[in-house]
Amino acid sequence: MITIHHLQRSQSERVLWLCEELSLPYEVKYYKRDPLLSPPDLKALTPLGAAPVIEDSTATSTSTSSSSSSPKLLLSESSAIVEYIIHRHGQGRLALPPTHPAYADYLYWFHMANATLQPAIMRAFTLRLLRLPADNPVKQGADARFTKVLAMLNDRLARVPWLAGDEFTAADIMSVFQLSTMRLFFPYSLTEYPGIVAWLDRVGKRPAYRAAMEKGDPGFEPLLGAEAPEPVPGLY
Repeated sequence: MITIHHLQRSQSERVLWLCEELSLPYEVKYYKRDPLLSPPDLKALTPLGAAPVIEDSTATSTSTSSSSSSPKLLLSESSAIVEYIIHRHGQGRLALPPTHPAYADYLYWFHMANATLQPAIMRAFTLRLLRLPADNPVKQGADARFTKVLAMLNDRLARVPWLAGDEFTAADIMSVFQLSTMRLFFPYSLTEYPGIVAWLDRVGKRPAYRAAMEKGDPGFEPLLGAEAPEPVPGLY
């Protein structure tokens, strides 16, 4: 059994969604932000104190991703968790094999989520918190990079229904959080990116996505529209 240590309104929603898509049984242990970051009991699970974290009762490990001396498997880093679940419990479903014509596309967009999209957002977010003036060159560079990444995603999704091509894959699961729930903390509009908005609409129609979001954050309506949402109170 997989236990998902889920920080609400965070990228750990990816893990719940993946398990729903794969029809895997799982348990959820819920954590609320304290006030914005992980609470102490979640931080204590891994050396870096970050969500998401999973516990797999079917496996043991000596991984450094756990801060415990227990041999039970605790794994953090959402991309590692997604790959682990797909290949250990999902029979490879939602990943494309090397023989697939779109394998390179799948790899690119899967890793682009955390290697490019997330850092671009975090840089722009941090500089917004610092209230740098609009003509600050560092802020201008970060904003330009973020806009360029969104434009690239939009161009891709204007041409294909899913990031890897015709098939829904884990590459889509990896990228939705940054373009939806993360906008609670860094509000931005998608009105200039109709390809992304249409893709989010397709995501929102997936029963597994809806089920995961309802289980992970009951009562929270996913942010799948184009307009910038109101930020978390007190953040700015």
